[in-house]
Amino acid sequence: MNNKNSEKPHLNLDSIKTYSGEEKAWDMLSVMKPEDVCKNAFVSFDASRGLYTVKSFGTDFHVFHEQRKVTAISPNGIKLLSIREYFFELSIVWYLVSAKNVPLSGKWIKPEDVKGGQIFFMGTHKLPLSELADKYGHDTKGFIMKADELGGSVCSYADACVILYPFPKVPVNLLLWLEDDEFPPRVDLVIDSTCDVHLPTDVIWSVTSTTALLMF
Repeated sequence: MNNKNSEKPHLNLDSIKTYSGEEKAWDMLSVMKPEDVCKNAFVSFDASRGLYTVKSFGTDFHVFHEQRKVTAISPNGIKLLSIREYFFELSIVWYLVSAKNVPLSGKWIKPEDVKGGQIFFMGTHKLPLSELADKYGHDTKGFIMKADELGGSVCSYADACVILYPFPKVPVNLLLWLEDDEFPPRVDLVIDSTCDVHLPTDVIWSVTSTTALLMF
C-alpha cells in the first residue's frame, strides 16, 4: 500500500463559489431575532457587542452580523478561517439562519443520501475518505488524538469511532476500520439524518469536506 500520509488532498471548490449566496445569508441574519437564532442553533448572543458565539470543532467563533464578519481567537480557529475562509465563514452564517428548533434524530446517514445531494459527493467533490484510511489505517491512537484536538468525542463502534461537531446541531461521525489480512483500511463518514433540516445541501458538502480535511 502506498503511504499517502504526507499528501493532503484538495477538493474542487471552484464550482460552488457562489453556493447559496453570501449576501443573501447575511441579509437573512440581519433581520432575524437573536433569541430565535440562539434557540434554533444552540448558540449565544452578546447584545452589547453585537455578536453571536458559535462553537465549531471545539473552538469559539464570533459572528458580527452588522459588520458581516467572522473572527476567532484560538490558533485552531484562526487556522481554519485562513485555510477555508470564504467557505467556512459562509457555512457558519448559513447555519445560523437555517438551523431549526428540531432535535437530532440519532439516525446516521451518508451525506450523499441527503435529498439532492448526490452531485456534491461525486467526482471532484468526492470526500477524501480513502486518503484518511491510508493515513490512519494502522493508527487508531493518532486518529483519536487528532479528533480530540478538534473537540471530538470517542464512541464505541468500528475499530475507532469519533464524533466531531462542525456546528452544535451538525454532528459528523467518522468510523475507522483498520487494515487486516482480508480487507484494506476504510473510513466511513456519516451525519445525523436531520442535517438537511439545519443546512442547505451544498453547505452540508462544505461542512463534511472541511471535517475530513481537518483530520489530516
